[in-house]
Amino acid sequence: MNIRKAVFEDISEIKKIYEHAVRYMRKNNNPDQWKDGYPGIEIIKEDIKNEKSYLCVENNEILGVFYFALGEEDPTYKEIYQGSWINDEPYGVIHRIATIKNKRGVAGFCVDYCFGKCQNLRIDTHKDNLPMRRFLAKKGFVECGIIHIADGSERIAYQKCE
Repeated sequence: MNIRKAVFEDISEIKKIYEHAVRYMRKNNNPDQWKDGYPGIEIIKEDIKNEKSYLCVENNEILGVFYFALGEEDPTYKEIYQGSWINDEPYGVIHRIATIKNKRGVAGFCVDYCFGKCQNLRIDTHKDNLPMRRFLAKKGFVECGIIHIADGSERIAYQKCE
């Protein structure tokens, strides 16, 4: 497997991966995350345009997609409730991580790539996304508290640092 930046020609494959992820979440008792068409084409295009969209590829097949940004403060992470961040140092952010076919090891490979670029990472997920919450704990992320995303809904915030 390797990681590369997404390009506009990848949009249809990225959309398929996100649609698969939404179906997976619905089947696993997480009906309230990624609803109303999120993440849609405009978000996918914006991520690619800003060079923040990455793909996990093996044998020319796209297996996963994620948003990764370094050194930019995420506005949804400015305030945290019922807890605190591990530190206030510059951090990397992972958003919209999704895999196709639930192939083992893809999400871990993506997170390991990000941690290789920045040893202070933040990520969040919905309280009902138990598979992701278990995955984050397994990868060494610490639950830090609650944040509110742009629409006001709550997410559990995690951080991993060296």
